[in-house]
Amino acid sequence: MMLQYRDLAKLKTKKIVFEDVFAARDSVTLENLKELSSKRRVIENSINQTSFITEAIAREMSGGSTSRCEQERLRLENYLPLLENFISHADVVGRDSQMVRWISQLKIQWSSVLSSSTFFNLTGPKFFQIDNLQFELGMALFLYGAILRERALEFLPSDLKQSAFIFREAAGVFHYLAHDVLPSLHPTIAAERPSEASSSVTAATSLICLAEAQAVYIRKAEEAGNIGFGVLAKLHCGVAELLSEAIGALNSGIGEYKAISSRFLEFISSCKALHELQSQKYFAASLKNDGQVGVAIGLLRDALTNVKRKMPGEDSWKSVFRKEIENAADTLRKLEHENEFVWQEKIPSADELPLLEGNKIVKIEPYRPKKWERELAFKI
Repeated sequence: MMLQYRDLAKLKTKKIVFEDVFAARDSVTLENLKELSSKRRVIENSINQTSFITEAIAREMSGGSTSRCEQERLRLENYLPLLENFISHADVVGRDSQMVRWISQLKIQWSSVLSSSTFFNLTGPKFFQIDNLQFELGMALFLYGAILRERALEFLPSDLKQSAFIFREAAGVFHYLAHDVLPSLHPTIAAERPSEASSSVTAATSLICLAEAQAVYIRKAEEAGNIGFGVLAKLHCGVAELLSEAIGALNSGIGEYKAISSRFLEFISSCKALHELQSQKYFAASLKNDGQVGVAIGLLRDALTNVKRKMPGEDSWKSVFRKEIENAADTLRKLEHENEFVWQEKIPSADELPLLEGNKIVKIEPYRPKKWERELAFKI
């Protein structure tokens, strides 16, 4: 079973009107600026929950899809190419003082769902303002990756193959964000910024999506029932290793970025602990089949001791943990009973237990940004 964390897409933003700030040299540029504002406004209204569009109209605009995530995905795919084109033309002007003033007047503001400093007050969420177009691109891409991840969760458990593929797509978006977009933002970024604008956080989120993709593939294999216990053990161990890498990526940003939400950190560590338990459970089953009952008992005892120390606080996650613990404990009781009356094998200590090397079979689906080539001219 998989734990779920569905907060990533709960970002908010303030209204932006590009044509009110940037002076267009011709009518074509003005129309393009208005279209850019229009495409963003649809996203603003949707994520801020201020849209007056009916469900029927939203369904029609998205080609008949009833999925909110699919509708949001299409809105972002209409906005991002226009934004990429706009940024490329703004970059040509470079650090011209007029362009810098315009970008500052744009007042790009986004909330955060991952920063520990984020809080809600009587007026709503805390907003971060950074006068840099790469910040707008970065946050829009983070939202896009988060929406893809939500879409992958929607396909569970009906279409595991599609779910795993979309998780890999989300991983590709976050990887692109971490390595191609945010590094250029860091030299000029404000001291106070959302965690979503951090390369370490987006790199970690990419690894989390990969881990979730592999977990889905494992679920498909478990349902098919045609893969041995040893292979399943290594695959679950691979998920835990991906999550360890995610924790390492987050730790690499300590001191450079704001602290991360404790709930997000607990989600990662809880997922890691859960897959470690599942890995050890399958490893024990494999060893038992090979006649190593004593070692299997030692592994399960050690695994249960470790996982009980890592019980999450959230009720929905706790219930998943308890179910997996009960299953492993039941397996352990049966093995202990069988060993007592049949095999009478020595139980090794924790230091004597074999180590398992994980197998990571998933790769990111690379994100290839689209840019609608349109000429823009500004009064500079």
